[in-house]
Amino acid sequence: MRLMSLMSTRRSSTAPSGGAGARRGPLVALGRLAAVPALAVLLAGCGIRATEVPTNFGPAPSRVQCSLAEPDVAAQAARGLPVQVFLLCGSSLVTVDRTVRVPDGAADSERRILVAQGLLDQLATPPSPAEKEAGYSTDVRGGITVGRPRAGDPEDTLRLSTAPDSLTSYALAQIVCTFSDSAAAEGDGSVVLGGPGAESPRRYECTDEVRARPGSTEPPSRDAAGE
Repeated sequence: MRLMSLMSTRRSSTAPSGGAGARRGPLVALGRLAAVPALAVLLAGCGIRATEVPTNFGPAPSRVQCSLAEPDVAAQAARGLPVQVFLLCGSSLVTVDRTVRVPDGAADSERRILVAQGLLDQLATPPSPAEKEAGYSTDVRGGITVGRPRAGDPEDTLRLSTAPDSLTSYALAQIVCTFSDSAAAEGDGSVVLGGPGAESPRRYECTDEVRARPGSTEPPSRDAAGE
């Protein structure tokens, strides 16, 4: 009897108690949870982002190209005088090829006015479907006309039917940069513009800053009276 009692006592002392088994379950669960962030760190180190659910990012967003196919120079020459105008693309000004009609034999002063009017008309023309697709736009509105200089104005003055200071900064930058880079101006990177009123004309310059940020940087100008 004493032997059986000793054996029973020894078995009861070596058998795991219910409390220890219950504690082991949470410890295993905690170990598994601790492995999750460790796995995430390991994946991140390999350049892989861990995720719990499938993701679908869809197609990549389109980007403004601001570029067009090379124009057919011969075809342009057949339609008129090849010129370039500045359109808006993104937040900057970009040149686009156009043509304007100028009668043969026109005097220099008349030719300059005709070129300026043709450039204005081109600036006011909505971009073609291909240009819109590439991200081009214009802020110049139709109906603006170009007149000759008045008495006392510099001979290269272009009088607009809309006062330059009433134009948006984008439209003014487009007109100034387009004119100053064409036969409508003297070719020195500036152009003299006046309005329909009695105000003196001003000489405007197209700078790199204006081309890069036409919405926030207006063309520098100075009074051109007496030039």
